[in-house]
Amino acid sequence: MGHTEMVLAVAGLNSAGVDARVRRLAGGDWSSFRPDGRTAFRFAHKQAKNPAAVEARDVRALAGRCGPERALDVDWWSCRCHYMTCVADAFQLPLEGTNVFDGFAPAAKP
Repeated sequence: MGHTEMVLAVAGLNSAGVDARVRRLAGGDWSSFRPDGRTAFRFAHKQAKNPAAVEARDVRALAGRCGPERALDVDWWSCRCHYMTCVADAFQLPLEGTNVFDGFAPAAKP
């Protein structure tokens, strides 16, 4: 199971919900997502394709749309995930076959 699917399942989506969300994300048409999500997806996509192309204005746009704390979350997690993908690819590490978090209840909403 891919890490994205695993995280979506942990967030509480069922199998059909995970499949639908992954198709929407991977399709590249993010118009059905909120504006802050679209900005975050564009930022992470640019960072994945060409990290050196990310400019201060990209970070400012992200912070302007999402707020400085959320922008830092997006930037940090995006960097971490891209790095981990590079490490996994370099060592040819396989993804887990099942959701290692299956059976854990999602966190209660306040």
